[in-house]
Amino acid sequence: EKVMQGLPGLLILMLVSQLFWCIGIHGNQIIKPVRDPLLNAAILANTDLVAQGITEVSKLNIINMSFWDTYMSLGGSGCTIGLVIAIFLFSRRGDYRAIAKLEVAPAIFEINEPMTFGLPIVLNPLLVVPFIITPLATGTFAWIMTKIGFAGVCVYAMPWTTPPILSAWLSTGGSIGAIITQIICIAMSIAIYMPFVILANKAAEAES
Repeated sequence: EKVMQGLPGLLILMLVSQLFWCIGIHGNQIIKPVRDPLLNAAILANTDLVAQGITEVSKLNIINMSFWDTYMSLGGSGCTIGLVIAIFLFSRRGDYRAIAKLEVAPAIFEINEPMTFGLPIVLNPLLVVPFIITPLATGTFAWIMTKIGFAGVCVYAMPWTTPPILSAWLSTGGSIGAIITQIICIAMSIAIYMPFVILANKAAEAES
């Protein structure tokens, strides 16, 4: 449990999940038996502590299920909300743009199978790199922002399908800092995916 409450343990778990996704296996389902009991216990403990009036960051579990969903799964595994936006901004590929349009509504509710299997991201050497890197980067950033007290700690459980902004607001009990942190995480995800989307343009042009 202490391993999971540390940032390295969380990042290792996310890395394992992402690697399974990259070969077409549902990563979250693979790690669920390890992840869910620990991270759900952590969020329930936070809810109890807040109910007792304990709100100090040092006494709460920064890493919990809501933290995972709020900052490391934006638009679905791999924070692919950033990929959708990057495609609209930078992609000249008709196939990418068509799938991105299909993905807009699901992405709002953290569902991204149209991207993982439609683009695809799975077994795609160009897109698996940002797919792995992005949630590790957003998770690390959000952990730092929470640790220093800028973002409120996630203290309430919520459905994983809760849309961004709303998820940051509800899970932290109304922390504006958490909303700002989540918006920065989305911007980070766009920035990480952007060069790979541009490379995909060039790959398509080279093929044609």
